[in-house]
Amino acid sequence: CAVLLVGLSSQALADCADPAAPGVDWGRCYVAEQTLTRASLTGANLREARFNRSDLTGADLSKADARRGKFMSANLAGATLEGADLRETDFTLATLTGARLAGADLRRSRLFRADLRGADLTGALLDQTDLLKADLSGAAWVNGKRCGPGSLGQCN
Repeated sequence: CAVLLVGLSSQALADCADPAAPGVDWGRCYVAEQTLTRASLTGANLREARFNRSDLTGADLSKADARRGKFMSANLAGATLEGADLRETDFTLATLTGARLAGADLRRSRLFRADLRGADLTGALLDQTDLLKADLSGAAWVNGKRCGPGSLGQCN
């Protein structure tokens, strides 16, 4: 009973008005069209949160739980998402140039027409990930191999 109450109280503490900080609980929050450049969101709960058209340039989302999140048309250039749980997350038209996604879990995510030029995907999990028309030019692929110029939708 006590374990159940602790679990319920931690969910009740989620506050979408909390400032960006490591470990913040923004689960299911609407954070669209916000400027969060260089924000530290390490280990944050971002499950099902919406960051559409937000500027997360240089932000640190390492080890964050952003399952089923929405980052459509968001700018994550130079962001760190190492070890993040990004399963079923939507990055349609997102800018991820130079982003560090090493060891991230991107299974069943959507990266349709995302810009991943120069990104690091070393060790990332990409099973059933939609990379249709994603630009992977110069990206480090899951095996560490560098993708060639014109790598659209797959690493050439």
